Amino acid sequence: RVAIDAALRGENLVLSTGVASGKSLCYQFPILQSLLLNPRGKSLLLFPTKALAQDQQKKFASMLDTLHRLHPKAPKFSGGIYDGDTQSSARRNIRKQANLIFSNPDMLHLGILPNHTLWSEFFANLKWVVIDEVHIYRGVFGSHFANVLRRLKRICALYGSEPRFICTSATVANARELAQDLLE
Repeated sequence: RVAIDAALRGENLVLSTGVASGKSLCYQFPILQSLLLNPRGKSLLLFPTKALAQDQQKKFASMLDTLHRLHPKAPKFSGGIYDGDTQSSARRNIRKQANLIFSNPDMLHLGILPNHTLWSEFFANLKWVVIDEVHIYRGVFGSHFANVLRRLKRICALYGSEPRFICTSATVANARELAQDLLE
């Protein structure tokens, strides 16, 4: 509850707790709350592996299905996986329509940021960036990813947004320092 409240206040956060402790809910709930208040809102959820992105996309889709079943008049939200396996025909639809984009740092660097003019509406409405398994981004890979995040923030500023970041990790003691280094 403390983490969710902090996110709803607009704070950046890092969560470091054990496996299956509810970290995902700490970003899912604020994202859903934001979408209900602003149905045009966008979120970028970054995962280090395709399996994690697919798993989290399925969980989020299940939550959205439950929301619409319980509240049929709630706005419809969509999400999509945008990675190297996403077919080009689906990429355009995801870019134009998805509120929730599940991806990875490489795709952000190679497929999204260089084409930011095609993503202008997404960046203008980007509210949340989730970085899962933040402990992976150390060393040279971490340094590279920090530069990708700097570029992401500059592009968001260009389109008038300042997204909040929620980082999660289950296996690192210094998650706060690592997240601070990544996000500056």
